[in-house]
Amino acid sequence: MAACAFLGDEVSGLGFRLAGVEVHCPESQEVRALFLRLREETRVIVMTAEIAAALPPDLLRDAELATWPLVLVIPDVRNRVAAPDLVAEVRRRLGMAE
Repeated sequence: MAACAFLGDEVSGLGFRLAGVEVHCPESQEVRALFLRLREETRVIVMTAEIAAALPPDLLRDAELATWPLVLVIPDVRNRVAAPDLVAEVRRRLGMAE
């Protein structure tokens, strides 16, 4: 079982690869199957917002709410898809949103 896997573009994956993370750069049609497999095999999944956008919203939401594995969505170097604003989401859930 891999400790951590990264899903995203090759440039973003370079730093993760140097840190010893298992890096995947899937095509959009491969994302769902790879993500489901990694959920069974990995402790932490880090993915770019662009890759996360290729997943069905319900699947991503369920994965982010699950306690295992930890799923993190981060910005990628191209910044074509915005990463979620975690601070705003926490405030909204706590009833502190403006």
